[in-house]
Amino acid sequence: MSDLRHNIETSPLDSLSAAIGNIAQNDGDFTTAIGALSLHRRNTPTSPVHCIYQMGLGVVAQGAKQIMLAGKPTCYRAGESLLTAVDLPVVSHVTQASAEQPFLGLMLVLDPQTVAQMAAVIPPALAVREAPVTPLLVEPLDQALADALLRLVNLLAEPTLIAHVAPLIQQEIIVRLLTGPYSSQMRQMATKGTSGQQMMNKNLDASSAALFVGYESASQFSREYSREFGESPLRDIRRLRTEGES
Repeated sequence: MSDLRHNIETSPLDSLSAAIGNIAQNDGDFTTAIGALSLHRRNTPTSPVHCIYQMGLGVVAQGAKQIMLAGKPTCYRAGESLLTAVDLPVVSHVTQASAEQPFLGLMLVLDPQTVAQMAAVIPPALAVREAPVTPLLVEPLDQALADALLRLVNLLAEPTLIAHVAPLIQQEIIVRLLTGPYSSQMRQMATKGTSGQQMMNKNLDASSAALFVGYESASQFSREYSREFGESPLRDIRRLRTEGES
C-alpha cells in the first residue's frame, strides 16, 4: 500500500527527474538516440562557461542554473523551462547541484519548419498581442508538458519504437508550446522565422542582430559570436544562405 501511495503522489517533475537521472548517471552531457534530445547532469555547481544555446526548449528537473546574455542574467530552476528563440552564444553555469541532489536537465531542439506547420493548423486560443520576440523566456513547466517530455525520455528504453513514436511526441510538445504560455513567442517564431532566417532573408547586418538579442553594440555581439562560432556573423550568414540554396 505504501508503494502504491508513493507512486500516486509522485509528480511528473519528480518522474522526469528520476528518468533523466537513470540515464545520465555520471556528470556530463548526454546525446540520445532521439537526435533533438540531450540530457544533462552536474554533481557540483560549475564555473561560468561560454556555450551555444540552440533554438529549443530547456528544462531543469532538479537544481538550478543561470544564463548570461549580453550581460543580463536569466535564472531558471527545478520546475521551470526556458524557450530559446534563436541560436545564441551565452555564458552559462549551474548554480545549484550536489552529489546527493545533482543538477538534472534536458534540452529539446525545435525544428522551425515543424513549428511553422503546426502553427498554421492550430488556431490560437486567444488573440495574441503583437510583441517583440525575446531571445530567452522562462516559464513554469506545467504538468501536461512535463508528462509529454517524460514520455519522450522514457521512449529511449524502447529503441525500436523511437523512429515511429518520437516524432509524434515532439509534435505534441510543439502543440503544447503553441497553446500554452509560450504561445506568443512560438507563433512569432513561426511567422517571422528564426533570427538566422531573418538575417539571411533580409540581409541584416551585425548591428541589427546585436539589438535583437540584447547587445548594446555590434562590436560586442561580433566578438561574442566569433568567440563561440569561430566565424563572423556575416560570414556565417553567407555560408547558411549558400547551404539553403543548395
